[in-house]
Amino acid sequence: MNRLQKYIIDNLSLLFLSIFLPLFAIASVIFLIKLATYTAVIQLTIWEMTKLYFFILPEILFYTLPVTFFIAATLTLFRLSTDNEIIVLFSLGIHPKFIIKTMLKPALLLSTLLAFNFFILFPHATVLSSNFVSYKKSEAKFNLSASEFGHSFGDWLLYVGKNNADGSYADVFLFNKNKKEEILIGAKRAEVINDSGILRLKLTDGEGYSYSKEKFSQINFETMYINDTMTTSLTTYKTPLQYWLSNERKESKTHMFITDTLLSLFPLLSLFLAASIGIVHVRHQKGRIYLYLFLSIIAFYGATLGLQKFLVFYTIPIVAITWLIGSYYIYKKTIVARF
Repeated sequence: MNRLQKYIIDNLSLLFLSIFLPLFAIASVIFLIKLATYTAVIQLTIWEMTKLYFFILPEILFYTLPVTFFIAATLTLFRLSTDNEIIVLFSLGIHPKFIIKTMLKPALLLSTLLAFNFFILFPHATVLSSNFVSYKKSEAKFNLSASEFGHSFGDWLLYVGKNNADGSYADVFLFNKNKKEEILIGAKRAEVINDSGILRLKLTDGEGYSYSKEKFSQINFETMYINDTMTTSLTTYKTPLQYWLSNERKESKTHMFITDTLLSLFPLLSLFLAASIGIVHVRHQKGRIYLYLFLSIIAFYGATLGLQKFLVFYTIPIVAITWLIGSYYIYKKTIVARF
């Protein structure tokens, strides 16, 4: 029996990889195109694009692995059926539940990994991605360049005389005017520092002038910091549970929680349906396996997404129990009754 189980799982593994790799590649291309839209707002290097890709990797895996397992399990049984190996097994007295038990172990392992992925890894990856994009946007809002026109840095008007090769600036002047006084600052060198989303202008080797009706003052300095009022909105959390229970983007997270929970259970819930579709008698049945696979995936995703608006969290038990009972009924009628 162990050798038979290994034979079935080996066939499942080969089909799983052959299906997963193309799906993963297609999903990666789609998400990379989505990431490319960020370049219209922010400047990204190849390394930064790679970092963003790693941040969305848990999401890509989550939407490819459940479907891949269901298709691979069904096609594995279908291939064994077309080679008449399933008929031989049943003729030797092996019950169909042996097939279900054999598929149960990899399905349980995958569901556990998917649950860990969305509950633990997904919050970390989402927060890192969101904060990274916010950080880059804050830099994009303050993109200095040497020109005849000035720039705005908070309440200051800023003029840059020259861009240095190391990213710093030379011959910088800042001017601030309010009702009581006017301030003019000049520096030979300046650089922008992004400190946790707070932009700072570090001025080196300069002098400043302050003028009002009462007095005129002048200072020389070696280093001066000027803070901008633009800050980056960064998301922080301590534990994944805190992320899921927080009220920030609550509606979006509720939708994601319901969908990901059901997708995590999909490999387990669809074992009976995979057996019902994949195990066929090639002489008497036209499998129509690909049509049934397509309709099954559409039905599950449709129920998962369509019922959330009305049932909210009750969608999870209702869809899971209904799908399991329905697929078991089909399994009893089409497989157990015949074999």
